[in-house]
Amino acid sequence: MKQPTKTIAKFSNHLKSLRTQKCFSQGELAARAGITRQAVSSIESNLYLPTTAVALHLASVLACRVEDLFSIGIAEDIVEGELIGHLPQRDMKASSIRVKVSMVGSKTVVRPVSGLGEALSFTVPADGYVVEAQGQTSGAMVRVKLSRDRQAIEQEISVAGCDPAIFLVGAHMRRHKDQTSVVGWTMGSMAALQALQRGEVHVAGLHLFDPATGESNLPFLRRLLKGSNYEVITFATWEEGLLVRTGNPRSIRAVSDVADPNVTLVNREEGSGARLLLDQRLRAAGINQDQVKGYGTIVASHFEVARAIASRQADVGVGIRSAAQLYELDFVPLQAARYDLVVPKAYLKSHPTLAHLFETLVSRPFRNEIEALGGYDTSETGKLHPLRVG
Repeated sequence: MKQPTKTIAKFSNHLKSLRTQKCFSQGELAARAGITRQAVSSIESNLYLPTTAVALHLASVLACRVEDLFSIGIAEDIVEGELIGHLPQRDMKASSIRVKVSMVGSKTVVRPVSGLGEALSFTVPADGYVVEAQGQTSGAMVRVKLSRDRQAIEQEISVAGCDPAIFLVGAHMRRHKDQTSVVGWTMGSMAALQALQRGEVHVAGLHLFDPATGESNLPFLRRLLKGSNYEVITFATWEEGLLVRTGNPRSIRAVSDVADPNVTLVNREEGSGARLLLDQRLRAAGINQDQVKGYGTIVASHFEVARAIASRQADVGVGIRSAAQLYELDFVPLQAARYDLVVPKAYLKSHPTLAHLFETLVSRPFRNEIEALGGYDTSETGKLHPLRVG
């Protein structure tokens, strides 16, 4: 169900400015136009809307067009939605709060643009600005004045996950559908899946390896999802491993080496695929978390792991090869993991551009581009995986 349009019409009135430019008093203009001075005053004060005949007389006297005097335009397109995240504590009238708006099924979701991170906050355009909020935290209802075309916002695809390459899909889609954009909200695999279940995003990306079955993602999805109303589609297979500084000065060759008291780890949040991999390997090596210096130091993305190591805040962290290459770090491979996208079947039918996203995934130009990032294998990109959940 689409969010109903709520607009506020604005009557633009330039009578006073044009009158003063012609050096007419209200009385002089009234006499020449054949109306009373009080009528001119009321029109200039927006207390009275002129009839067509009066507007034509005024335009004739002032030697201008009627539309130069008066116009009616749409000043605001307002939507109301549920806030996800936190609004900054500031006067919204003094400083606008930029937000992204997603139409997810029958739900309208509003997130601060700042939630995209420091770099993307300055490169991804806002969909609108908060004009009223019933609270500052998740769950509050907020009213947003849209700054982009509503149809473009309805075509936007919201994805939760930790693969930064998701933004490239949107760029490739726009080569064929001008208004389509893909917005990726960075979060770990479990958090992404939970956001999908709450109806906050259209798609969730995850990479969770189950050593008991040797399968990626499906064992977790079968436990956590109800019904068979989801499609699971492979985005790519990527390399996960240990990111270390150039030259590997700490001689880190395996996860067991992070227990060295001279080694400092930077970790990911619980529920992320990288954290799951680390914990699995630590258990297999018989290493307790307390033995690992920096285990409690948490960052929110593969890039933040790489940045912490490149800036010498840490010696090692679990991440993907493409992040290591971007920050010119060395990489110790641990495993290949499948990064899958989970999407409700209903969204594929109702969303205007979501099906096109998955068509774009399998296109050769897109696959060539993400392979060039490093550490991506697209041989199974676009493959459907039967879920068969109870």
